[in-house]
Amino acid sequence: MTQPLLTRPAVRDLLERAGTAPRRSLGQNFVVDPNTVRRIARLAGIGPGDRVVEIGAGLGSLTLALIETGAHVVAVETDGRLVPLLAEIAGSGAQVVHADARRMDWDELLSGPHEAGRDWHLVANLPYNIATSLVLTVLDDVPAVTRLFVMCQREAAQRLAAAPGGSVYGAVSVRVASHGAAELAGAVPPTVFYPRPEVESALVRITRHAQAMDLELRAELNRLVDTAFANRRQMVRRTLRSALCDADAVFAAAEVDPADRPERLSVDAWIRLASASLQAKAQG
Repeated sequence: MTQPLLTRPAVRDLLERAGTAPRRSLGQNFVVDPNTVRRIARLAGIGPGDRVVEIGAGLGSLTLALIETGAHVVAVETDGRLVPLLAEIAGSGAQVVHADARRMDWDELLSGPHEAGRDWHLVANLPYNIATSLVLTVLDDVPAVTRLFVMCQREAAQRLAAAPGGSVYGAVSVRVASHGAAELAGAVPPTVFYPRPEVESALVRITRHAQAMDLELRAELNRLVDTAFANRRQMVRRTLRSALCDADAVFAAAEVDPADRPERLSVDAWIRLASASLQAKAQG
């Protein structure tokens, strides 16, 4: 028999049974609306046979909706108080892993005997305090995850999917865009959470590019982007001059106007800059 999706009374009862309460330090805001978790699973494009890793599974609100799709689900939860409840609720429908996603061995998690060569989805209601760093870690270090669909604080979501020219476009936006196509996929009201957060939430979809970037080029891209956006209001000729070998030649080779500010440069322009910088280093 399929476990019914969790509602607000059900979540309260489970927490009371466990003798615990949501921890602000862990960013615990549990989704208590079945329509919302089903919407997330649907918008994430999850279907039978898909491999899904869920981070911050909590009590299993989203986990159950993912199980409903017929996907193979690995539900990761760091809070040891919740893991036994999560395992009970998920039953045989998901593999429950007690781990901190910021420190766990992703290769070991996603490379079991039946998983070799399989692409993975990451679908998660991410704690607000780790959302951005975790998305970047997965994009940088976990190539097996080819599609990400995450819920996080609205401002963080906007930065992850921002286009050039806007006030929220920054180093994070460039790094994400260098890995794949990112887009906002909808808003989530505070009323569907327990406890109710003081901020708005949003959904972000990221689809990884088929061709991965060379690691040396990526490292150079990240270095230049982080340097430039540390002073985003200044022209790149000033912010990057000390970071580039023969800056004038690099700007010319990359066909980038040195009078532009960082937020005006597209990801393609940043990649050209990083490539030209590596060539200048090799020649110098």
